[in-house]
Formats: sequence, structure tokens, C-alpha cells
Amino acid sequence: MKKIYYGAAYYPELWDMNIVEEDIPLMRDTGINTVRMGEFAWSRMEPREGEIDLSFFVKIIRKLKDNGIDTVFCTPTPTPPIWMSHNHPERMHVDQDGILMSHGARQHICTNNGYFRERVRIIVEAICKEIAPLDGVIAWQIDNEFKCHVAECYCSHCRVLWHEWLKKKYETIENLNRLWGADIWSEAYLDFDQVPQPLATPFMHNSSLSTSYKLFSRETTSEFAAMQAGIIHKYSKAPVTHNTMRSFAVDNSQLFSSLDFASFDDYPDCDNYHEMLFNYSIWRNVFDKPFWVMETSPSHNGCLDGRWMSKTHRPGYLAVEALAAVASGAEGFSHWLWRQQRAGCEQIHGSVISSWGKPTIGYEEVKKTKAVFNKIESIIADTVPVKGQAAVTYSDYASVFLSVENVGSPGYSQLSREIYDTFVAAGIRAEFLMEHVDPVSCKFLMTPYMPAIRDEYLQKAIRFVENGGIWLVGPMTGYRTCEHTVHTDAGLGRLDELAGVTTEIVFPSNGAEIVLSSMGMEAGAAYYTALFAPKTAESKGFVIDGIGKGLSFLTEHSLGKGKIVLLGAQPDGRRGRTMLQAIVKHYAQEAGIKESCKTSDGTVSIVRKNDSEKFIFFINMDGKGGKFFVEKGFVDAFTGNSISAGWNELAVYGFAVVKSCTPAIL
Repeated sequence: MKKIYYGAAYYPELWDMNIVEEDIPLMRDTGINTVRMGEFAWSRMEPREGEIDLSFFVKIIRKLKDNGIDTVFCTPTPTPPIWMSHNHPERMHVDQDGILMSHGARQHICTNNGYFRERVRIIVEAICKEIAPLDGVIAWQIDNEFKCHVAECYCSHCRVLWHEWLKKKYETIENLNRLWGADIWSEAYLDFDQVPQPLATPFMHNSSLSTSYKLFSRETTSEFAAMQAGIIHKYSKAPVTHNTMRSFAVDNSQLFSSLDFASFDDYPDCDNYHEMLFNYSIWRNVFDKPFWVMETSPSHNGCLDGRWMSKTHRPGYLAVEALAAVASGAEGFSHWLWRQQRAGCEQIHGSVISSWGKPTIGYEEVKKTKAVFNKIESIIADTVPVKGQAAVTYSDYASVFLSVENVGSPGYSQLSREIYDTFVAAGIRAEFLMEHVDPVSCKFLMTPYMPAIRDEYLQKAIRFVENGGIWLVGPMTGYRTCEHTVHTDAGLGRLDELAGVTTEIVFPSNGAEIVLSSMGMEAGAAYYTALFAPKTAESKGFVIDGIGKGLSFLTEHSLGKGKIVLLGAQPDGRRGRTMLQAIVKHYAQEAGIKESCKTSDGTVSIVRKNDSEKFIFFINMDGKGGKFFVEKGFVDAFTGNSISAGWNELAVYGFAVVKSCTPAIL
């Protein structure tokens, strides 16, 4: 990495040119060296259909570059202009309640609409022809936050594409009826054109129908991104990304398959710093290359709806949030936004400069962050992150299933965050790997909350185990087919045979009278539970009271050089969290994984290395100060002075970077 890109979202189209002239020196003062622009400016680029003029943005990009500021340029497709939507209801997004979106805000047009797609092709190609040759453009962003405010579209155009998608996937209507079990409630279809979109119905739609429609929508969104990326790649060698979030209705494995690097947005306050750390562990693993934090606030989040207004960061937090990102592998860290919005629905949102041109409460924090970047940039440039050998599968495919059938859970995104917290509490550093990423470099793999396991993933997991890995499967994994139906051959399908068990019962366990026992602990069970009778497996956890008494919920089974550990229940409550931590820690250590570097609560460690040196970043994230532990032989990476072996103090939002040149420590 040549340098750390420190940026902010910029909307020069909203301001007079004299304001832009004022902004650039302030950017230089704060250390901002990159801006992102263009994502909401379609009406400025093409105020009337066919009248495309990009000269304003060409001028801005050149002026920024003359002042040492690079540009990430965006396609403006989330905000189609009024000439595209006015008097054209057939182009608008329709939600699941059948409500037609009106012009305004963003994402109001259906991205599958044929006319919209053609206008996108035209504007993106025009942008590429004029913007791509400019020296200042270092990267591209497609659209902005796909499916942030809307999810699946149910318009008439999507209905046509839906039927084409079904026909391609199932080939005959008989196959669809059989795989969906469509004879239930007389739902069987005579032709693909009869398969409805899952709009309002008196009770609930067939799970296969609802899940399939969500998968269809995610595929078409990924196709839309790929279409734009294909145009950009024809004209530009600069890499292409999209800014996503975990909660959006997209499949990120599909989405990023046609892009060049991952980026994400998130706005947790300073007391929820683990949210950002969790995101770093996900997005740095989409590709074998750096990621970007494309949006986070310099101070606070907010819009007209006060429910979205967040606590303002404490002084000092922003710098360590950004430091943790860059140490974890981020190449860029960017704020939303540079100059406060003077109109619209996000006037309350934090910014670097106020709408009247004065520094905000975030201004000095941005300057502090740049000072930290300046201090560590040479180390970052010469090292790469050391990734953990424990991995957790992160699956947007699984998220679809749990959005249709949540089994009393808080949803996939929250469940995954709780697993991240479990690993943190267990002292094990885990990489969160999307399904398309092979865990070949790991020793321990956990696959939680994946109701249906696709064969491609299962084959990778089997190879992982046969080559010596330990695979912890569950909880809530494998109890549905990929058509979102119940297995008819075994309770967990192929997992029963692979794990050497017979699944006896599967049932909702929220509030059920059941007591689990494992690792010398007892707890209840939550959400959805599968209980087993071991065949060739060895039981490591039993039900000692209540429903399923005497059956197993935790088993081990050898396969090749490794082991499958099947976890059929989610241990519940405070005692359950402790039990799950113990299970994770036990099998991670059995796989040969050591605990992370020792720190006090609220302080994290991140490891980087080059061919001869190992660097450990110790960062206090909770604003209470902290401690870190090092062995003999480490020195301060900045001064070269020896670091005392044992526990060392960190200031409030302080950090230390220590290094070792000792081969044994490497």
C-alpha cells in the first residue's frame, strides 16, 4: 500500500464554486487526501434526458488533484432524476405491500426496469469517457448502498423477470412443484407464469416461494452491479467497489464477485466500537486485498427521524477507530460527510465542516486522526495483517432463510454479531469468511445459523476436515433443504451421516423446559434445537432435564485427519453465553490456536508483519485506558526502546505499536 487514503464524501453540486474554493484549503488542513463524489448527482449530470454535461465534475476533480486530493468517483444510479420518474409509475419500485414509491429520497425506481437500465448504461458510459482519463480518479464506486431503504421489488417488470428466472432454474413446472412441495394447500402451478410474487396473502406464503423470490432479487441486484462494472472496466484500470452494509437485502458474495475490492458503511457510536471491529473482520476477507471504510461519521449519525440520531463520539475515539481499521487491512477510511447538508433529510448528521463553513466538533478529531495516520503510515506500508487461524462462515444466503423463518431469533446480522462477541470473550481472534472464501488456511471453522447448506460449501468444509481441520457445525445449521423445505431422509440431511449421528427431534426451544450440560456447565436452549443419538460419534453435551432428556446436543466425529463437531442447540442466557465461549475456546485450542495477545477489557490487539519483523498494535477502544501484555524481546516501534516484559499501561484512547525482530517470536 503506497499511502493511507483518508477521505470524506463531498457534494460540490450542492454549492457555489466559491464554496468549493473555500473547502479545498480546509481539506488540506485536516489531512483529507481523498474525496468521494457523484453518487447522488444524476440531475446535475443530466438535467434533461439526453443532455449530459460532466464538465463541472471534470473541473472539480482537476482542481482537487492540483491540491493533492484524489477522487473516488461514483455512478449516480441511486437517485434517478425527475424526468425519469414523473408520469412513469411503471418504472417505480413497488414494495411487498404493493405500495408504489414516489420520486424523492433515493432508490425509488426499480433497478430491473428496462428503460432505467438503458439510461444507466448511457450515463455510466458517458461518465467513463470523460472522467476515466483524469489523473485524480483512483477508484470507482457503483451506486450507493444497494437495497438500503428498499428490499425486493414487486413491480410488473420484476414479475416477468421472476418467471424467466424460475424457468431457467427449474426447467419444468413439475420440478418446481415437486421441490417446493407445492401440493400443500393446493398451491401447485400449471405454468411458470402462474407463480405469484409473494405479495399480500391471507396468511403466509410457502417458504420456498418467499425464499426464492429474495434470492432472485439478490441475483438481479448483483447483475446490475456487474453491468456497471463491465462498462467501467472497459474504460478504466482503476478498481471498482460498492459501499454495502450487513443489514442490506443483497448477497455480498455475488455482489463483489464482479468488483475489485470491498467497502462498507456503518455508523455505530463510540460505545459500540465492537461493531466496527466486527465489520473489519468481515470485509477484509472478501478479497485477498485491502478494503475501505467508505462511510462513517466524524462525530455522530442523524436524520429527521430522531430514532436514527446517535450519541456523539467522545474526544479521541475517532482516531483509534480509524487506526484499528487501517491496522486490520483498510486501505481507505472515509467520513460521511465533508460539509454539512443545508437541506434534505440529513441536516442533523455529523460532518467535518458546518454548512456555514465553520469547523464542527469533528474537525479537530479528523486532524488528530490524520496525525495518527502520519505516525504509522510507514509501518502500514511495509507490513500486512496477520489473519487468525480460526474462522466463522458469514452467509447472506443464510440471512435470507432466517428472514423468512426467524425461529424466534433476532435475525442473522445480530446472531452473527453475537458469535463475534463470543470469540472475543473466548480470547480467540476469528476471521469471518463469506461462503465463497475457502477456509484452507484455517485450523478451526465454525458454521453457525446456516439453515440450508449448499453442496459447494459442504464440499469445501469436508475437504477442510479431511485435511485436518476442526469444523464446529451449528447451532441452527443444516435443518432445511436449499429449497427451504424439511429434509425427508434425515433431520439434518447429509450432516447426520457426516457427523455420525441420527437426529431424533428438531423443535423450537425458546421458553422450552430443557437443561443442557457440557464443559462442566448447565444452561437452557434458545431458538431452534436439534437433538441427536450418536451412531459413530462421541457425545460431548447432553440434555440432562426436560424435553429430549438423555439425548445429545454436542457431538464429535472423526473424518479424515480432522473432526466434525455438531452443535445442535444454542445455549441460552448468561450461563449459555459462558458455555458457548467454553465450547469455542476448547475446540479452537484443540485445533492448535492460541489465545490472542493479552489485553485488558476494552483494549484490542492487531498483528501485522513483514519478512523479518512482527508488529502488534495495542489500541484502547473503550476510552477508559487499558493494559497490554508482551513477552521479552519487544521494542517500541517508534523509538526503538525496549518494552517491559509483562503488563504495560495505555492511556485513554491511547495506542502502542511494538515490534520484535526475534525469529522465534515470529
